[in-house]
Amino acid sequence: MPTIRRRALLGGAGAALALGAWPAAAAPIVRIDDPRLRDVLDPGAPLRTLYTGGRWCEGLCYAPGLGGLIVSDVRANRMIRIADDGGTHVFRDPSNNANGNTLDGEGRLVTCEHRGRRVVRREPDGRLTVLADAFEGKPLNSPNDAALAPDGAIWFTDPVFGITMPDEGLMARPAQAARRVYRIDPSGRVEAMTDAVGQPNGIAFSPDGTRLYVSDTSAALKNPEGARTILAFPVVEGRRLGAPKPFATVKAGVPDGLAVDADGRVYAACFDGVRIYAPDGTALGRIATATDAANVAFGGADGRRLFIAAGARVLAIDLKVRGPARG
Repeated sequence: MPTIRRRALLGGAGAALALGAWPAAAAPIVRIDDPRLRDVLDPGAPLRTLYTGGRWCEGLCYAPGLGGLIVSDVRANRMIRIADDGGTHVFRDPSNNANGNTLDGEGRLVTCEHRGRRVVRREPDGRLTVLADAFEGKPLNSPNDAALAPDGAIWFTDPVFGITMPDEGLMARPAQAARRVYRIDPSGRVEAMTDAVGQPNGIAFSPDGTRLYVSDTSAALKNPEGARTILAFPVVEGRRLGAPKPFATVKAGVPDGLAVDADGRVYAACFDGVRIYAPDGTALGRIATATDAANVAFGGADGRRLFIAAGARVLAIDLKVRGPARG
């Protein structure tokens, strides 16, 4: 297991992480497909490496109340925290092969666990409260990613990766008849929202909560004919989903984790980096990464920092736009 070292913050102490503390990528890393990408970031903006000691980094979530960026190293079965002061710390070890993370309306960390086949909430004293581990009396598959809805509900995806990939959980036969997107009502009730996605993975809401984006990563299960598409669902009265429409499709690899900025642009972690789309689905461009990108999240003191999980590494780049307001 790689050693986690404390990193000094160059240029003096401060409340926000200074990207100058880490080396920038040597080669140009921004591809422009539409001139509107220049409204998002400077083509010469440096992409910094914050962490290199992972096996498969995922589940990025900037959590001010916990002091920085939470990262799930799924295949190492642990979680780390990259603190605002530049330090890197173990957060949970073991982590039940934790994957996706989000914050609830009170700023508490909500985590999807492959090995536990459950969604848990971390309480202020560190205890874990189980929010969902079954549907209709049968175990979930392996919760993958989660998102907070405007009404305080937590929505999560439940593909089978954590029970079919030996280094990401415990092997098991699916107990559920489908791979679904679920909703955890603030009352605690777990509801199945759709089974229209072959292998639902990344999940994110539009800023106003009227659209839900879900990535279908069916092609990741050694199925070249499987879907590699981001679907857009209309959200009806905050509680129901309309019929999905394809939002974007990649030709190779799959779109994995998703994020949405305050203006509704969609950021998708893909095999060749982070692809950025306008709200109408137009491809704006790409932030290239040397290895597959698996997850992406906004954070930092002003919400303009884009964090990227790319294999063993966690990267960051400062944008001109902010992530959506939370809570």
